[in-house]
Amino acid sequence: MSDLHRPGPAAPAPDGVWLGLDLGTQSARCAAVDGTGQVLATAARPLTSRRDGNRHEQDPEEWWRALAAACRDALADVDPRRIRGLAVDGTSGTILLADAHGTPLTPGLMYDDGRAAEQATAVNTAGAAVWQELGYRSMQPSWALPKLVSVLAGAARLPAGARLLHQTDLITWRLAGRQVAADAGHALKTGYHLVEERWPDRVMVELGVPEGMLPEVVRPGSVLGSVCAEAAGATGIPEGTAIVAGTTDGCAAQIGAGALAPGAWNSVLGTTLVLKGSSPHLVRDPAGVVYCHRGPGDSWLPGGASSSGAGVLARRFPGADLDALTARAAALDPDAVAYPLVAGGGERFPFRAPDAEPFLLGHAPTRAAEFHACLLGVACLERLCFDYLDHLGAPVGGPLTLTGGGARNAYWCQLRADVLGRPVRLPAQAEGAIGMAVLAATSSGVGLQEAAAAMVRTDRELTPGPERTARWAPVYLRFIDELTRRGWLGRAVADHARRRAAQ
Repeated sequence: MSDLHRPGPAAPAPDGVWLGLDLGTQSARCAAVDGTGQVLATAARPLTSRRDGNRHEQDPEEWWRALAAACRDALADVDPRRIRGLAVDGTSGTILLADAHGTPLTPGLMYDDGRAAEQATAVNTAGAAVWQELGYRSMQPSWALPKLVSVLAGAARLPAGARLLHQTDLITWRLAGRQVAADAGHALKTGYHLVEERWPDRVMVELGVPEGMLPEVVRPGSVLGSVCAEAAGATGIPEGTAIVAGTTDGCAAQIGAGALAPGAWNSVLGTTLVLKGSSPHLVRDPAGVVYCHRGPGDSWLPGGASSSGAGVLARRFPGADLDALTARAAALDPDAVAYPLVAGGGERFPFRAPDAEPFLLGHAPTRAAEFHACLLGVACLERLCFDYLDHLGAPVGGPLTLTGGGARNAYWCQLRADVLGRPVRLPAQAEGAIGMAVLAATSSGVGLQEAAAAMVRTDRELTPGPERTARWAPVYLRFIDELTRRGWLGRAVADHARRRAAQ
């Protein structure tokens, strides 16, 4: 058998160590994980932001300083001879401009920076046919390409060789000591054509993006290069360690949860609710609220990010003892349900409604009852997300994992399983840094699903009670009726949700 066709290893080497580097909004994190999934060490350093109205910026140099310090802390007691590779994730849509040497020319424009509303109109006009083909229909102002056009319009003069970098591109440049390719996960929101795997040149010319400004792009999991001597001195990562192309923070969390088989989903409940799944085909959404990343092999990773989620608890119950409120709420049998929109600006998934606002259905006479209504509202919204995905033709019947801060509330997890009427898994460790360690392990020749099977550990599984699922079904139907009555949820989607509820 030739080397070309020889099967790779069935699992990562147990004694190998892979590093996951994660750039979030509030911190930079490093995790060292062995081939069995044991987390050997983690460390994090804080990041600071500057917010001014709809603008949100960070200092790109702070990303590197914080991540390098986190790596030094995490690797202080890890045998460097065992370290085989690393991958980096970052916030989706965060960009900067840099000169030909990789020195930042602008702040980092963060994933939720909304300054480019005017430019988004031009972007959606120029790229309409491409965005339609890719299934997301239109770009939001916070996406990378509108922000790039905005920065270019406001720049008096850029030096020769100036280039667009995604958040992780700056880090991989510093690690390798030279510019290396960007990953297709981050390039999605910059307009990269994920089907043809190229930049849509005509669109970029029309938008005034200079030729040569955009990076080369490869699929996540591709080996980009190796850690240079200077980066080794700054981070403690051994020189020569393989640098593997990473992906966005949402996809990283999905990998960390092991949700990679067709029809598998990871539901991340943080400030907002984010769903990421795996599909054998590109999922196209006429409404533009679901979009797909490239997955391993020929798979696709559809997903959507809501404007609702656990952040409603901080807004409605500031400073409250949430454990005590949960205990009191669990002792009730209420049927009030709240639409858990976190802040202004409307909803973006599972429907797009710029004028959406929170509401409460039913009677919630106490704080515990109101608290339960919020928990129940998130569960109902989550069920609607899956009904919407099924309506689009996305496979939704595979295993479901729950991650994020909301997954630490045991009662809430069981309530979500009951409302959904399906079992849920809670991974022992599920975060972006873990996912990147799993992705880095593919540099040893093992497939991503095989690496996840070896390195992602399940803590427990929750089974829904049929009587409890039946108990919450009328509440869910009332919830979608109200969303429809207010004109936010389309009737076709609502009817599909009702048909699924009747099955």
